[in-house]
Amino acid sequence: MNRHDPEGAIAEAAKSFSNWGRWGADDRLGTLNFLTEDQRRAGAALVRRGVSFSLSQSFDMNGPQKGWRRRTNPVHTMLDTGTDAALGVQGFPHGIGGADDVIAMPLQCSTQWDGLGHIFDHGLAWNGRAAEKVVTSDGDLVTGIEHMAPYVAGRGVLLDVGRVIGENGELPDGFAITEEHLTATAQAHGVTPGRGDIVVVRTGQLTRVRRDGWGDYAGGPAPGLSFTTAGWLHGSEIAAIATDTWGFEVRPNEFEHAFQPLHQVAIPHIGLLIGEMWDPDALAEDCAADGEYAFWLTAAPLPITGAVGSPVNPIAVK
Repeated sequence: MNRHDPEGAIAEAAKSFSNWGRWGADDRLGTLNFLTEDQRRAGAALVRRGVSFSLSQSFDMNGPQKGWRRRTNPVHTMLDTGTDAALGVQGFPHGIGGADDVIAMPLQCSTQWDGLGHIFDHGLAWNGRAAEKVVTSDGDLVTGIEHMAPYVAGRGVLLDVGRVIGENGELPDGFAITEEHLTATAQAHGVTPGRGDIVVVRTGQLTRVRRDGWGDYAGGPAPGLSFTTAGWLHGSEIAAIATDTWGFEVRPNEFEHAFQPLHQVAIPHIGLLIGEMWDPDALAEDCAADGEYAFWLTAAPLPITGAVGSPVNPIAVK
């Protein structure tokens, strides 16, 4: 890998690991096609104890966002309150009162999915479509994330790379997770991520910023997947992957003068559903305690018409 030539490396990986046309010219699901009904039934059979874990961070003003590219933390506003009810100003009969609220936020400000319309490569979107014909001011007209809403449920696999490879359960910022690290972690956990799986990678960065403060969590240095994992992401035929970091791939990126090169291959060429800012810590503790790193996972995006990303509250059940 020539660190001075991101353009060449991206072009080579895009050619080698492209899924364009694999599921037909009209495909809108990408690697979610690997998650079949049979695999979903097998994933549901992993539920034995019935214990469940939310893998979502909070959606509130105390989040990590700093306004980069207009990404801000959620603003929650009450429309009706208990005070209004107590004062009798709501205008309802026979003493009934209520509360109502609204939230304003970027769709990718906390735990979220990157949709297939989120990233382009040289003006091309997933499946080789022209970006300007896919995503317009009206939204993603072709691969809007609403099309994925029924399908993101199946076998989840936790790869706690922070626990296996890191120190005290954490990887340092700038640590590039390679295919060898993923494989070693899977072997340590006794699992084999494969076709149709939803893989959750824990680096431990979220654990660290909870302890030390957000700092530059939203966009700064972070552990994450190496660009060299593009082949693994393609060859393993996983349906989706998520991490506990802001940007999924290692930051700073491994090339000079580059920005998120793995995204540029994984989303528009592999068609991979990518999750960011997930919170696997409680699940990871339970997996370490019982030695089981596979579970039922449901993580449906909100069916927001034409959206290129979506908030999500992933639920793992063991």
